[in-house]
Amino acid sequence: MVRSSFPDVEIPAVSIHDFLFGDVDEERLDAVALIDGTTGATTTYRQLIGQVDLFAGALAARGVEVGTRVGVLCPNVPAFATVFHGILRAGATATTINSLYTPEEIANQLTDAGATWLITVSPLLTGAKAAAASVGLADDHVIVLDGADGHPSLPQLLGEGHPAPDVTFDPATHLAVLPYSSGTTGRPKGVMLTHRNLIANVSQCRSTISLRDDDRVLAVLPFFHIYGMTVLLNFALRQRAALVTMPRFDLTEFLRVVQEHRTSWVFIAPPIAVALAKHPLVDEYDTSAVKVVFSGAAPLDGALATAVATRLDCTVCQGYGMTETSPVTHAIPYDRDDIDRSSVGLLLANTEARLVGEDGTDVAVPAEGASAPGEILIRGPQVMAGYLGRPEATAEMLDADGWLHTGDVATVTHDGVFRIVDRLKELIKYKGYQVAPAVLEAVLLEHPSIADAAVIGVPDDDGQEVPQAFVVVQEGADLDADAVMDHVAAHVAPHEKVRRVEFIDAIPKSASGKILRKDLRAR
Repeated sequence: MVRSSFPDVEIPAVSIHDFLFGDVDEERLDAVALIDGTTGATTTYRQLIGQVDLFAGALAARGVEVGTRVGVLCPNVPAFATVFHGILRAGATATTINSLYTPEEIANQLTDAGATWLITVSPLLTGAKAAAASVGLADDHVIVLDGADGHPSLPQLLGEGHPAPDVTFDPATHLAVLPYSSGTTGRPKGVMLTHRNLIANVSQCRSTISLRDDDRVLAVLPFFHIYGMTVLLNFALRQRAALVTMPRFDLTEFLRVVQEHRTSWVFIAPPIAVALAKHPLVDEYDTSAVKVVFSGAAPLDGALATAVATRLDCTVCQGYGMTETSPVTHAIPYDRDDIDRSSVGLLLANTEARLVGEDGTDVAVPAEGASAPGEILIRGPQVMAGYLGRPEATAEMLDADGWLHTGDVATVTHDGVFRIVDRLKELIKYKGYQVAPAVLEAVLLEHPSIADAAVIGVPDDDGQEVPQAFVVVQEGADLDADAVMDHVAAHVAPHEKVRRVEFIDAIPKSASGKILRKDLRAR
């Protein structure tokens, strides 16, 4: 077993709202908390806290209470911070929804989470209304932040002036958020994260990620994703930095925002690193304010990290985690130039890890060099309470001793540096988004000309993972790769599309009928 080399940090027994906003210094209250990267509009900490309280009050006046589940379908705009923390301030639970989801996928999450409210914006309203109607949510329970006929709007709710409610709950057990993850395999599941989980992870990050109150942080990673939620929406605000929001990634706009707003910390996923390292457009913008590029959500190649660091004259770090760990478990400290950038760095404070080999025994930490590989198991206060309504899936992921089985294979050096080297789990990471093969396989099998199908992740020309389908065509049917990809694209979010297709005679399977993905990868 490996214990963090950092001293344990205190985890206050309070709500996430009190932890983040309960002790903002008077002089900091009028500092900028949020900057709309598109318009330049600013929100101070004083204004944000006031809006959070008013939004919580408006929800409470409509019957939202401790335990109510509220869906949030919204891109990265400053108002996201108001509604997200307003929901938690009211004692309700936020289930954040991927902005790229289809109406069917939105409805599935609302139903599974038990959400009775949905918050969105007008550009996403068509899909949101279709999903809301299918699960029985009335228009007055669909809040459209920027306004739409028949729906409450954010200005309306804030203008009502309702005070924030007095709520009581146990932060160690009360659910703050229900993001959705496929875990190591299968369909998305609601990850139950408590107020204590979120507070723990922010507290743990403070000892490793050296973000300061004079930093400006680019928030292009989606807030609905646990990475953006914890590291940007919670951690950056707790550090009293200024968050510069971007609703979606576009390289030209990204570079303009970096130049115009002088962002010093840039949190990204590896596909953005590819653009920063290779695209000629980067040379046309002033990126001199960038001190740190921090990558997560998928593995970052060491050579790519070096290329970004050289081109932007900055420090590149990466971390590791998963939705089930709130998410951060490892990070490379900003000031540790001696740590290999292809590694995921050191365990965060209050965190323990084990590596377990194929024979089920613990891999020994060597006296020098790196260990043999093993599945990484994590234990710490950031580990989820479990999967919503899925005790069997919870038991598979989280054992009786509190160890979370990540499904990722890692090595560890004698001085505690971890490197992710493989993945037991079937989950595909496409541009930092989770793609569950089981979901795509179910869609493929709905096609009348497809007899059988399997999906794996394969590297593209930049070394990033993309979904590839292996398809067995029904006897006598006529089907090409474009038709397969078009069929899947019509039923899933853009990041879930099948990008490559290979036709084969039979899907390799075990005696129990499980797809032998290793055999497919060997092709």
